Amino acid sequence: MAARPVCLDDVRRAQRTLAGVAQRTALEPSRHLSRLVGAPVRLKCENLQRTGSFKVRGAYVRIAGLSAGERAAGVVAASTGNHGQGVALAASLLGVRATVFMPEEAQLPKVAATRGYGAQVRVCGQGLDEALAAAREYARAAGAVFIHPFDHPDVIAGQGTVGLEILEQCPRVGTVVMGVGGGGLVAGVAVAVKALRPDVRIVGVQAAGAAAYPPSLAAGHPVTVEAPTTMADGIRVGRPGELTFRIVEELVDEVRTVSEDELSSALLLCLERAKLVVEPAGASPVAALLADPAAFRDAAGGTGEVGEARGDGEGEGDAEEDAEGRPVVAVLSGGNVDALVLQRVLRHGMAAAGRYLSLRLLLTDRPGALAALLEVLSAAGANVVDVSHVRTDPRLGLTEAEVEVHLETAGPEHCAAVRAALRAAGYPVMS
Repeated sequence: MAARPVCLDDVRRAQRTLAGVAQRTALEPSRHLSRLVGAPVRLKCENLQRTGSFKVRGAYVRIAGLSAGERAAGVVAASTGNHGQGVALAASLLGVRATVFMPEEAQLPKVAATRGYGAQVRVCGQGLDEALAAAREYARAAGAVFIHPFDHPDVIAGQGTVGLEILEQCPRVGTVVMGVGGGGLVAGVAVAVKALRPDVRIVGVQAAGAAAYPPSLAAGHPVTVEAPTTMADGIRVGRPGELTFRIVEELVDEVRTVSEDELSSALLLCLERAKLVVEPAGASPVAALLADPAAFRDAAGGTGEVGEARGDGEGEGDAEEDAEGRPVVAVLSGGNVDALVLQRVLRHGMAAAGRYLSLRLLLTDRPGALAALLEVLSAAGANVVDVSHVRTDPRLGLTEAEVEVHLETAGPEHCAAVRAALRAAGYPVMS
């Protein structure tokens, strides 16, 4: 077997390089998730890192390792957002010129932030693969250094410093779970953690529509997933890196997948219960905990019984030491999310949690019919968000009207009660 491309000493050197540059992000307890899993759960808040994600760690270590001549030539990167911001800030701190290629689909706030950190941004291509190709070609033509988003030893070592911090902040950790795109973060964390604590379980999480690692691990080599699709653009990568795959194959215990509904619900939970703004990719480990809490309870050695956590009201407690089992640490890898995307994802998350209900109903087209419907909904305790009223459609009878209503509800049981109230009032519910 070929020598591992990154070792513990590399990660420790990276940590020294990052001193005074990367923040030592907080490790926050989550009472809600601890109760659900049956073991202490802590959130590693890389969404609060400089540039809003862990990416600045690897980017800075990579650029700091360049020779004077390479720095003078400048650096080039391709990114949907987080890597580009990390490269832009790192290059600015080191006095290096940076050019970042971003696909047309990149969220506008991420494009603006990358420019704000000092990089020249070139928007091109329909996806990350096209932006990567353009960036590589530009780097070759300009003689600049291409900074890969994940598949380089320095980048992997820089991301691995997250693992060192987790061990320092939570010595009893039993499981570390994080999102996986190309694999730089999970590979780096696995190198650091397994070298010092081989008993700790490392779990990666991918979006089901962009899950290249499960088939790659089954095949024993990187496999390309064509047209990966997920709202979690930070982990929407169609093929593992060559270096990261070798490390993941050797050191990562499991790679799980989560659905779009689970990602939405996790993002909503982070916002409401942890009071943290997290992008869908950053919420992926929380999605895995929500989807299958028993899997992490068993791994953490928990009993399923969690004592009363210290904390005030319904917020998150200050400690979870009275919860059973070894702690589970979920890495919230990023918090860069466009406000419009956040709005859509939160609505999707509310629907997935049974707190947002859309219905189509048939009414008799007569004065007061809509008002009568709204009275039924009001009596059922549903909050009407908006109403669409269609009276002229070939599908409708002469005396019929169709109404689409969007409602905020208190959960699945309330949704069922609203439907029952409508049926009892004689309204045919079409969906």
